[in-house]
Amino acid sequence: MNRMTKSNEALLEQLIEQVKKEYDACGIAVAVIDKKGNTQYQKFFGYRDEEQKLPIDENTIFGLASVTKSFTSLAIMQMAEKGIISLYDPISKYIPEFTNKNQDTVRIWHLMCHSGGFFPLPRIVVEDVAKALNLDEAVEGDLAYSDKLAEEGVRLVAKRLDEQTMANGLNGHAGEYLSYCNDGFGLLSDIIRRHGGEASYADYLNKHILEPLGMGRSGCDFVKPARDDNAAILYKKDNGVKVRHRNYHDNAFVLNGGGAMKSTLADLKKYLAMYLNEGTGLNGAHILDAYGIHEMCKPRQIYRPQSYYGFGLSIEHLDDLTVIEHGGALPGVSSNISWSYEADAAVIVLCNTSGVPVSLIADAAMRVYNGKSPIVTRDKYQEEPWTEETVSEAAGRYISGEGTDVELYRREDGSIGMRLDGKEQNIIPVNPYMAIVRGKMSDGNVSLYWRGGHVFAIRYGGRMIPKSK
Repeated sequence: MNRMTKSNEALLEQLIEQVKKEYDACGIAVAVIDKKGNTQYQKFFGYRDEEQKLPIDENTIFGLASVTKSFTSLAIMQMAEKGIISLYDPISKYIPEFTNKNQDTVRIWHLMCHSGGFFPLPRIVVEDVAKALNLDEAVEGDLAYSDKLAEEGVRLVAKRLDEQTMANGLNGHAGEYLSYCNDGFGLLSDIIRRHGGEASYADYLNKHILEPLGMGRSGCDFVKPARDDNAAILYKKDNGVKVRHRNYHDNAFVLNGGGAMKSTLADLKKYLAMYLNEGTGLNGAHILDAYGIHEMCKPRQIYRPQSYYGFGLSIEHLDDLTVIEHGGALPGVSSNISWSYEADAAVIVLCNTSGVPVSLIADAAMRVYNGKSPIVTRDKYQEEPWTEETVSEAAGRYISGEGTDVELYRREDGSIGMRLDGKEQNIIPVNPYMAIVRGKMSDGNVSLYWRGGHVFAIRYGGRMIPKSK
């Protein structure tokens, strides 16, 4: 039931404008729909092209980045429903390049909830692999559909995952911990490519999800959105300077299942209405049975405090609602989708600028739809200083293969301090294993992982990051 009031709606828009200003966002699109697909709220802030002052509309194409993981998991669940695969099958059954020689058996469901045992690794990107293979998109066609690129990509990804061992590289046993892993979703997309009955992962999504739902302006293509007059310009910061571009290959992972989707508000309304209707599209198309949708939304692993991860989706509690959601981030992309069965509503937030906390906007919009104020008092944390032993064990550098550099250090007064990529952070220890990291408008956290009496890793931003030796 829509409980939005004019006063709360005004507060929501003030919050969006504040986020836009604080994070120098160029364009933000926000929509709320109900279970029947009716638009309950929609507004556009800023521009799809800031320099030319070109407006956003519901058909403007944005990158989705990791929101793609929900599409990948949905496709895997479709294949399981048809009996093509089992979620409990070993990955090696479908991808022989991954021999699984150095660890417990990694199964399909492990990768769907980032629990294969892998720390974040350096990103293998489309442009680098295409260059090494001398693939010219003008000759080869859109690289989203390239067998040559996918075959080399899966060989590279499988090889380096096989090289991980418990002594050097793995964060634990398969299924033991969650650590966000694009490589794992890359392997899942190659299972879809090889065994889904279509020519490529992108073709599978087109035929079995996008076309049945009528999502005509969505897909994994790189070339088409770059040439579309109504596609958002991508904005990112290079050394503090805002840069505009239309390169959808920028930092794109070589296997499409982790982040290649692009879409629009209009198309995503159809996608989210399908989830609200437990696998049936507004047009009556059967995408997945209700059981499969429920399995995707079931908590599997602890993701963040009061947040869990299912299959390509995360689950959080927002006031009196359970909210299913996923965000995405790439150069020029900040995206979030969310829905609540209790509210019978879904929220979409799309932005064409890197590093914008669009999940903050999504949560605020859901609160407003539920009759609550979008402005919430930030938590006041009761500090619990870490012991001298904990500070000593935690102190050190934690460097992610994706580039994040976290330094925990002992301050002169003996308390714990933190630097993120060299910048000082406001850190508040709240229990013996966790500290809150105060941000400009929202908070993150750092959690410690102990093994054999020593801290071997932290969790930051949904990723486990190993302690540097």
